[in-house]
Amino acid sequence: MLTKAEYTKLHILETVAPIFNKNGYAATSLSDVTKATGLTKGAIYGNFKNKEELAVAAFKHTVKKLMSLISSHIEKSESPIQKLYLIADFYKSYYSLSKTYGGCPVLNIGVDANNQNSDLLEKVRVVIERIQDQVATIIEDGIEAGEISTEINAMQYAKRIDSMIQGAIFMTYTMDDEFYMKDTMKQIEDMITNELKA
Repeated sequence: MLTKAEYTKLHILETVAPIFNKNGYAATSLSDVTKATGLTKGAIYGNFKNKEELAVAAFKHTVKKLMSLISSHIEKSESPIQKLYLIADFYKSYYSLSKTYGGCPVLNIGVDANNQNSDLLEKVRVVIERIQDQVATIIEDGIEAGEISTEINAMQYAKRIDSMIQGAIFMTYTMDDEFYMKDTMKQIEDMITNELKA
């Protein structure tokens, strides 16, 4: 059971995270935050030191939710190579899923923070590195299990897969067309089959 303070903090994050994600750090004002949450400035600042701390917490909140969805999706299989296929499968429906969070937090906040906020940008970079490390670990597990070719450089492919996914997200959102997402996921599946599979 959450305390009143914990509930208030969660309410702020749940309400504000999609706004920061959609509008960006600079374009989201404190009055946007108070209007959306129905709370006073004092209540917001009673839970977060400043707008930057709130933006970082909101980003982490959204990423945590999406990462747990990806994790539970890839846990459908014990096989490392199947986990890679499941990553591609997850992102086939990512466009409609991420819209409920105000878009893709890694892409939106990464682009926004690149010009505005170095602390927030650093948090995005950490998330990207963590994602790439996790994909590289799956590939390494696949090599150990004899499912993936020993010739494969795990980190190189992890970065390639992540780059393809992020590029597809950008194009899908920019053009409002899921073709980019679905077509790129098909390319990733073909790459797993033709290049990674032992």
